[in-house]
Amino acid sequence: MSYVNNLKMFVRVYELGNMSAAARDQRTSPAVASARIADLEKHLGIRLFNRTTRRLKPTENGRLFYDGARRVLDAIDDAEAAVMTSTQNFRGTIFVAAPLGVGRRFIAPHVPAFKDEYPQIDVRLRLSDRVIDVIGEGLDMAFHLGVLEDSTLKMRLVADCPRILCASPSYVARRGNPDSGEALIRDGHACLNLRFPGAREFQWTLITREGPRRFDVTGPFETDDGDVLTGWALDGRGIILKPIFEVAEHLRTGHLVPVARTTPPLPVQLTCLTQHRRLRDPKIRVFTDFTIARCRAELERATAGLELPQ
Repeated sequence: MSYVNNLKMFVRVYELGNMSAAARDQRTSPAVASARIADLEKHLGIRLFNRTTRRLKPTENGRLFYDGARRVLDAIDDAEAAVMTSTQNFRGTIFVAAPLGVGRRFIAPHVPAFKDEYPQIDVRLRLSDRVIDVIGEGLDMAFHLGVLEDSTLKMRLVADCPRILCASPSYVARRGNPDSGEALIRDGHACLNLRFPGAREFQWTLITREGPRRFDVTGPFETDDGDVLTGWALDGRGIILKPIFEVAEHLRTGHLVPVARTTPPLPVQLTCLTQHRRLRDPKIRVFTDFTIARCRAELERATAGLELPQ
């Protein structure tokens, strides 16, 4: 298997353009990654990469070799998948990413149960609200909450997720309850925003009588953690825009109340994104089916009894 491991390392170095990143992706050290590439180059008698100070650039031979190496690894994946499907002997490791709120509430709690049912499958779950590069980071799948732009990935809808603008009663008592997006701007309300490298939603898109409209809101605080935003809102620091499932319990208890109800936020979708070639892997399929079914049930329970925007 040493030659196959060398091929895997070469492919990830090629795709990521960086030895250290490829080493992290393959769960090894940069020294081991470099040795595997050197061993492959020695075996082939060619140079696969030109080294620069910041990046590895494939040579012409490296580009030719990548296509063949990728096909070899895909063929191995297909052969292993066929055996697993035939024997129902699912095994291996799945690398998954999800937004913090979704992952903590609806995915992470079910991973132990999945492991109990499929003991030979390991799950590596990464939670972050930043933009995830599924292919570049070597992920098998990623859950995405938002408006999905054009993508080469296979998308599977988990659920439509209405959103809400809300604040604490103390904030409303102090600053008033704005009735619309226009009032947010006109009255200078403190809007608490989610910001992270690569973030695209720098404005709030609200549904008006004329249709969706973007409002350039501002506020005193920003963070890359959605739960921190909720904490600030509970402390009376401002207004947040949230998927209803993330604040459902606070709405039920009255610790948060709806604001600007005549212009609700544009809803988003919770989707599961997978590389097309990974769809052939049965362990990915069973994890996707298992997780999505439980995620949908949890989302329904979370929002049960709440008035949802139409």
